[in-house]
Amino acid sequence: MIHLTFSASSHRKSTFRTYLLRMKDVALPTLMFGLLCASAAAEVTKSPDISSLEAGIVCAPIPVGTSPAPGTLAGVTHIIAEEPDFVSNTRQVPAVRNIGFGVKAQSIDPEGIGGVTILLTHPEMGESNVTEQTFVTSISGTDPSLTFYQFDYDYELVLGPWQFKAMSGEDVLYAVSFEVVDPRFVPELAGVCGFLDLLS
Repeated sequence: MIHLTFSASSHRKSTFRTYLLRMKDVALPTLMFGLLCASAAAEVTKSPDISSLEAGIVCAPIPVGTSPAPGTLAGVTHIIAEEPDFVSNTRQVPAVRNIGFGVKAQSIDPEGIGGVTILLTHPEMGESNVTEQTFVTSISGTDPSLTFYQFDYDYELVLGPWQFKAMSGEDVLYAVSFEVVDPRFVPELAGVCGFLDLLS
């Protein structure tokens, strides 16, 4: 589900917090996993309009409300009070509930960029086999704006390539790819958000 973080500045930070589908019993061949992660690591695009860009993993924050989001599978976003820090900057994401992943970006223009469309693409999800979700937000020019997707439901835990793309009209502001994998392939993240039991 998409989440919004309200900052002290005049810009509202958005958090693309949504859900995956638990597939902890699915194993990928080691060689294929390595190739997929190498591919994901290479896929980062940043426009000159973006002064800073960081990607990584977050642990689940507590939502304080919701807001309509018709371009998403859930139909609403979650609103959170405080922006979570990245607990890791890897883009290999374990398919486990309460794990989130996304992008922090800041505009080079101090006035920020409004009307930004976030396009999230991913493998088929849910009964309707959705492969993309969208949300309109803004990118601050005074501090980083966080957009992330969080796995809250089992149906969201789909393995494979995921991508965040931020668009201003026809212009791509940034595009960042992640690879969602069986949690046993990223044991270094075990316990970071309390999912150590899923790796046994």
